[in-house]
Amino acid sequence: MDVREAILKSAEARMRVGGYHGCSFREIASDVGIKSASVYYHFATKAELGAAMVARYEARVLAAIGNPEDDRELTVKLDGMRATFRAGLARGDGMCLCGVLATEIHSLPSLVVAATRHYFLACNEWLCQALVCADVGEPSRKAFRLTALLQGAMMQAIALDDLAVYDAALEGFHREGP
Repeated sequence: MDVREAILKSAEARMRVGGYHGCSFREIASDVGIKSASVYYHFATKAELGAAMVARYEARVLAAIGNPEDDRELTVKLDGMRATFRAGLARGDGMCLCGVLATEIHSLPSLVVAATRHYFLACNEWLCQALVCADVGEPSRKAFRLTALLQGAMMQAIALDDLAVYDAALEGFHREGP
């Protein structure tokens, strides 16, 4: 793993736990085993780091859930999305990175706000496309509902320290679209 990637990985882990304002370049540098000045070499500002981290996270999530317009059944697509976030919880990753950042949206730099909003719009667009391909009515409304279910299920599972809560909250999630 190169230094830039290690910086992004450390920043993501720290921000998932303490939020955007709960980590510093000094802590990230310590995690990576470099000097703080080396973090600035890769990211001139914390806002640039935050935006790059969100873009990296978005790309990972979208790659994991696949093409919303492929030949898979809607139930398979939705179950894949549910399973992707569940796997993160099971690994101990905690809350969706952008779910954490959304709670701080009014105090974030504009670059990070834009990246966080882009993530949510991209996930909702993915869901809309999957629902449209399955000929489900009101895809936009249902996409927002499904995103809210996922985010809420993650929050409850973390708060109660029980992965079974996530499973119970999303029981039948793959059938929620239609």
